[in-house]
Amino acid sequence: METNNIEMITKMVIDAINKNEDKGNGFVVPIGVSARHIHLTQEHVEALFGEGYQLTKKKDLMGGQFASNETVTIVGLKLRAIENVRILGPVRSKSQVEVSATDAIKLGMKVPVRMSGDLAGSAPIAIVGPKGAIYLKEGCIVAMRHIHMAPKDAQAAGVHDGDVVSVKADNERGTIFNQVKIRVDDSFTLEMHIDTDEANAARIATGNTVTIIK
Repeated sequence: METNNIEMITKMVIDAINKNEDKGNGFVVPIGVSARHIHLTQEHVEALFGEGYQLTKKKDLMGGQFASNETVTIVGLKLRAIENVRILGPVRSKSQVEVSATDAIKLGMKVPVRMSGDLAGSAPIAIVGPKGAIYLKEGCIVAMRHIHMAPKDAQAAGVHDGDVVSVKADNERGTIFNQVKIRVDDSFTLEMHIDTDEANAARIATGNTVTIIK
């Protein structure tokens, strides 16, 4: 069965479950595990790949975003590096590097846990591409776990943009995640994003589900 068909069936099942649940507690959310990645400005894309360069699409993501074919190397303050870090498009107004806590240790850096876009005072990082390199004085974060929702999903779950909830994974690890930020936008598809550290510790993979327990 094709991946798109599996995703569609999973969504239909989750929608059916949620229609029969009370608001708030019991609302089911699919998981998306987010590996390390980078968002760049057009200026920085050109600094790394050459004048006039445009990111090329590898895979569509939600909200109009896409995983690009382009990858780069990130370098920490102790000159420790991680190669083949994927860039997500389209370009943004600020460049941002998202890593896991394990990545931060490998880079020899102290990286704060932040929501995407909250970059003031975050960690510095160097990025090396095939045509050049850039240095960000701030911009490297460990992404705070969060749930993307369309307005109809937020209404069904009884939550609002900016709320913080807890969720439970009902598997052999029985993990409860606290401090999960709700993000609501018309362009969003229902999905909770956690990083690879969190997913591995809880034995969770993309496509698994968790339940909001508030």
